[in-house]
Amino acid sequence: DLEEVGYDTYHHTFFEMLGNWSFGDYYKAEAIAWAWELLTVEWKLPPERLYATVHHSDDESYALWKRHLPESHILRFGDKDNFWEMGETGPCGPCTEIHYDRTPDCSGRELVNAGTQHVIEIWNNVFIQYNRTSDGTLQELPRKHVDTGMGLERIAAVLQGTDSNYETDLFMPLIRRVEELSGKQYDRELRAPVGVAMRVMADHVRALSFAIADGALPGNEGRGYVLRRILRRAVRYARNLDFTEPVLYRLVEVLADIMGDAFPELRQHRATIERVIRGEEEAFYATLDRGIERYMAIAAQTKARGGSVIRGEDAFLLYDSFGFPLDLTELMARDDGLSVDHVGFEECMAQQRQRSRQAQKRQHAEVILPSIDAETEFVGYDTLEVETRVVAVEGNALVLAATPFYVESGGQVSDTGTITVDGLTLDVEDVRRVGGAIVHVCRQEVPPSLQGRIAYARVDSQRRWSIQRNHTATHLVHEALRRVLGDHVKQSGSLVAPDRLRFDFSHFAKVSADQLQAIEQIVNAKILERIPVETRILPIEQARRIPGVKMFFGDKYGDIVRVVIVDETFSAEFCGGTHVRNTSEIGLFALTDESAIAAGMRRIEAVTGSGLVSYMERLRQALEESASQQTTLLERLRSVEREAEKLRHQQKMAVLLPELLSHAAMVGSIRVVAATVDAIETTDELRAIAESLRQQMRTGGIALLAAKLNGKAHLVCAVTDDLASQYHAGKLVASVAEQLGGKGGGRPTLATAGAHQIEQLDSVVAQFPLLLEQWIPQD
Repeated sequence: DLEEVGYDTYHHTFFEMLGNWSFGDYYKAEAIAWAWELLTVEWKLPPERLYATVHHSDDESYALWKRHLPESHILRFGDKDNFWEMGETGPCGPCTEIHYDRTPDCSGRELVNAGTQHVIEIWNNVFIQYNRTSDGTLQELPRKHVDTGMGLERIAAVLQGTDSNYETDLFMPLIRRVEELSGKQYDRELRAPVGVAMRVMADHVRALSFAIADGALPGNEGRGYVLRRILRRAVRYARNLDFTEPVLYRLVEVLADIMGDAFPELRQHRATIERVIRGEEEAFYATLDRGIERYMAIAAQTKARGGSVIRGEDAFLLYDSFGFPLDLTELMARDDGLSVDHVGFEECMAQQRQRSRQAQKRQHAEVILPSIDAETEFVGYDTLEVETRVVAVEGNALVLAATPFYVESGGQVSDTGTITVDGLTLDVEDVRRVGGAIVHVCRQEVPPSLQGRIAYARVDSQRRWSIQRNHTATHLVHEALRRVLGDHVKQSGSLVAPDRLRFDFSHFAKVSADQLQAIEQIVNAKILERIPVETRILPIEQARRIPGVKMFFGDKYGDIVRVVIVDETFSAEFCGGTHVRNTSEIGLFALTDESAIAAGMRRIEAVTGSGLVSYMERLRQALEESASQQTTLLERLRSVEREAEKLRHQQKMAVLLPELLSHAAMVGSIRVVAATVDAIETTDELRAIAESLRQQMRTGGIALLAAKLNGKAHLVCAVTDDLASQYHAGKLVASVAEQLGGKGGGRPTLATAGAHQIEQLDSVVAQFPLLLEQWIPQD
């Protein structure tokens, strides 16, 4: 709980976890023996000060601890203290913890797991032994795992002979700096206001600095809101030390000196961290002053009612909207002869936590399969559809042996599409990675009987192509930003979606209109140069030697990395995402917005391809509504729209024609394409696709294309010139339309038809090759 940090000796918003993990190569006996050896032999901790706790059902761990400790120092506890689980279902198991007794006479047995600094947990071995099913049953896992964890700060305090983490060499230089800046002396008493404030500032600047160095920024939602709350809490306590202007950012230099050798990113990004923290501090001082004004109004209203207690909902409003901790409200209330309704405040806090938990459950419901002893092969770089096998099923999620679906990573959103198993088509709405498995989250419930069956996975190709255009454009815009604004530009976040791209970067001024135009021109120039997009799989050391290659701070790289290159003299980035094959496939690029998201951080948004078409349409509508008299401007816009529409059609053809031809069937010596085409808007577009197919096949080909538009079935038949005398397109399409209660006709090489019975359209089209086999040419 954030509000506890600073009031004890061992809770933190940021800490370093030491650990070792077993994935089946060792288990309880080794983990317990090695923990004991490190603590008592290598670090020479007195055995009489150590207690081991085990789950009440874990007789095996209890027996193993008896080799090292007397039974009086081995304690059994229940699920709350000694059983770990991921959630209501999934991997879980008992844990054994080691606690260190700081009492003078080693009498801390009754204080184990009591939440006191006199006996603290310093080691935890989680034995991942079971899988909990939806009915609560615990099933033994075929492979047992050990997850070991211990906090560096706690063991440092033990080894340095202090009973407070804050009095170790990890924190004291920060506290000494606060002493210098405030002119006050640190008070180690837990409830002393000066000591609490200094501990809060020292702790919170660590969490903030590491998070910002990793690319996170204070904001109003998600992780950004967490950072903003931490920062504002630190500022509030700085006010208790009589600081009236930003001060927290001045601790970053000290932190970089303490931890910069182990974490060089603190030194590398120090200027950015300081600017972000200082900007947030400056903004919050105004908020804090407004909060004080609101408190004064609440206090006056309380007294006017004849009351002496500030209502819990009012205290919570100050906490939630103005960042006031409860203790600050209490302190101010005490000065005014008032108290605060703790019960009402806690009720409001509990309601907020419940809302947060429910939101998290909705966000993550039925996404994680509990026990997956499988690896999914990702084949989506090379194909968008694959025949594979279902290896796991639960709820509305399933795992395949191989998949073309991309998992959200590096800013690129997950693919969507369909998975067909035994005639049942499932709509894939999201894709997540769980260990080595890729989990497909479907709109429908997945029958358990599908496990082990053959599946046909198909990515939404139009959506993927839009995402790929935006991802490659993101690489281009990154380099364009550096060339226009300077080498200080560093990526801090991105979104690569089908309809737009967003790019967050470090820069300390608004990007001017001229600079935006220059960035846009550079990107479009690279698109027009038709540069092949190259992907290389390289050892990381070799990849690092590529001139100008971009690697991203905070990302974890293995020994082998994937590098995406657009002209070696322009852009090379470590990237696991999907991209176009040539920059020309992006089409056009347009910047749509530039804004500030935090101190020293800017954001640009842009569109490409079909997203640009949609953007132009929205712009056209806005212009027509607000400036209908601007006919010249509208004509220019319409010209761009026509070009964009032409480009959209060309891009659609580039994807659709190869896909249609790849599914052609042979009827004797005739190549036959029969398909229902989605994502088209007019019959003219359907006719144009059919004509393009006819021209591409040139000889020996017949195509029947269908679409559902405005509640009606539309069909187009195209026949190559050499077959037109025998297979008249008009008669063929009329014969098909007749089966749907419609009619049609046209030229021997291209003809159309319409019908109202659309229910059977797909099956009738699928049977067209059979109809062609029986076709007898008519004179």
